[in-house]
Amino acid sequence: QVQLVESGGGLVQAGGSLRLSCAASGRTFSNYGMGWFRQAPGKEREFVAAITGSGGSTSYTDSLKGRFTISRDNAKNTVYLQMNSLTPEDTAVYYCAARMGVLGSWRYWGQGTQVTVSS
Repeated sequence: QVQLVESGGGLVQAGGSLRLSCAASGRTFSNYGMGWFRQAPGKEREFVAAITGSGGSTSYTDSLKGRFTISRDNAKNTVYLQMNSLTPEDTAVYYCAARMGVLGSWRYWGQGTQVTVSS
């Protein structure tokens, strides 16, 4: 079992930045690939970014490349999402998730953290 707790959300003006954190507890953190997803009001949850257990490989949804950066610190059991140049369209609940390997299903989810970008 893996427990995930997100933090770092809040209200920010357009053009600003936020860094989200996701703290994991439970089994060996480095065994898990980690991901960030988001869900805006009235929309389906969408993939944002993912990182392998070692941190050696990352992937992003195309529309967010260059603005968002995923990273992890396995010594702290934490994954981060740095978000820059935020726009109101980035307003959503952001979730972190964990999976075994690079092709497994996203089995564990956090409760989400709200990000609101004002214009």
